[in-house]
Amino acid sequence: MKNQASLQDLVPGTKVLFANVPADGHFNPLTPIAVHLKNLGCDIRWYTSDTYAPKIARMGIPHYPLVKALDISAGSIDAVFPARAAIRSKVKKLVFDMIEAFIMRSPEYFEDIKAIHDEFQFDLMICDITFGAIPFVTDKLGLPVISVGIFPICETSKDLPPCGLAMTPKTGFWGRRKQDLLRFLADKVLFAKPTRVMVDTLSRHGVDAGGSNVFDLLVRKSTLVLQSGTPGFEYKRSDMGANIRFVGPLLPHSSAKVAAPWFDERLNKYDKVIIVTQGTVEANIEKIMVPTLEAFRDTDYLVVATTGGSQTAELRSRFPSANIIIEDFIPFTDIMPYADVYVTNGGYGGVLLSIQNELPLVVAGVHEGKNEINARVGYFKLGIDLKTEWPTVARIRTAVETVLHDDSYKARVKALATEFATYRTNDLCAGYIADVLAKHPSPARTLQAVMEPI
Repeated sequence: MKNQASLQDLVPGTKVLFANVPADGHFNPLTPIAVHLKNLGCDIRWYTSDTYAPKIARMGIPHYPLVKALDISAGSIDAVFPARAAIRSKVKKLVFDMIEAFIMRSPEYFEDIKAIHDEFQFDLMICDITFGAIPFVTDKLGLPVISVGIFPICETSKDLPPCGLAMTPKTGFWGRRKQDLLRFLADKVLFAKPTRVMVDTLSRHGVDAGGSNVFDLLVRKSTLVLQSGTPGFEYKRSDMGANIRFVGPLLPHSSAKVAAPWFDERLNKYDKVIIVTQGTVEANIEKIMVPTLEAFRDTDYLVVATTGGSQTAELRSRFPSANIIIEDFIPFTDIMPYADVYVTNGGYGGVLLSIQNELPLVVAGVHEGKNEINARVGYFKLGIDLKTEWPTVARIRTAVETVLHDDSYKARVKALATEFATYRTNDLCAGYIADVLAKHPSPARTLQAVMEPI
């Protein structure tokens, strides 16, 4: 859909509050939008955990910390919620996370945001799609909210199975009827509790959920949804919300480099290069890191492992092979152009960056929504979805060898990367934001625009 407003409609000084659930995958995709708006002259502030204060400061943006809201980034999520560790069922763990990490935090976020608004009367809030204060800001403050889709679209569709179960679309009469039944069961049984808690929480604060379930409410309450990614990485649906816009991959903002790019001479000595990571949240190196290193130690492949700072020294001691590089962190923009396959638990940003670099994937992750991301990797044949958090050495070895020797994976990733390249992400986002502001004028902005010198 073409933008109705132009970038010039963004009045200098327009006040925008950014906010996010305190987790890397919820913060990082918002950063390029914030920096772009700041460069266009908007007054940008950011509400989130102190964990992100240094990064926000480097962007030159004032920061409002969590005050009344529980900081779920204060430690691992199991440390913040000790009862979570004992839950074994994938669905029950997802339900627990929905309620404790997201829904119950919503009124706390809003209490903080009300205090911020008293000081900084923002015209618009931009946040990640899981940020539970969205309906409070739209319904109680009467302000527009643009949410950013930080993982695949979770909105319910008559064409698809229910979100959260990592099921891929079915065709044919009986396949569609099965999806209908599963959506009913998901609504009325599997995810009935988080929907009930959400509706009760909102109603206590005078906000009408409008009959939406837990997956649909924040999409429908958002004035606009800027979806990271493109249609080629999303299941086809005939009933997608009219407020959803694909904007291309939203990848973390990075400042201009002052140091030389990361490089190791071994990159030129091996014909095939494998990258393996478990993301910044997962600390258990036994899940993906160890079996991948075990599968390819002392082989003709170079394996580059990034640990995120988790037990790097221990891994180096266990895997001293010449064909293995283990680092806390390596900029993916430096290493991915050399690589042939990316082994990961399936964080959305890393997956999009891998596609952008025409790099096929082997994915192994289930929790925190990674099952839905990884299901799409498998469905669109961009790589192999192992459908587990604990892949064996043999399964990783077989999957990586398959991806390396079947050119169809590379071809499909390259085609999607070409689609990515057609999206001018920053300009698209700014144009859509200008459109929303034009349709929701505030008295302060209107007066400022009138007073601008001609």
